[in-house]
Amino acid sequence: MNRADVFSKVKALVSETLEVEESKVTESLRFEDLGADSFDLLELVTAMEDEFGLTMDDDSLANIATVGDAVDAILNAEE
Repeated sequence: MNRADVFSKVKALVSETLEVEESKVTESLRFEDLGADSFDLLELVTAMEDEFGLTMDDDSLANIATVGDAVDAILNAEE
């Protein structure tokens, strides 16, 4: 799966999970700027793992601050 496909799915998940307009979701968008707390992020990570059929390790999760970071973590987990 290429980066654009992963970003498209992550964007939809972020929009649905964090209740933000999909058009406002960019790779540089920081989750803290959306007011996401740890519960929101856990819910989002679970949705991403389910969507992509993978499990992200703790090191990857610790480095996710932006939507682009989430895309990178998914691409790295698929390798």
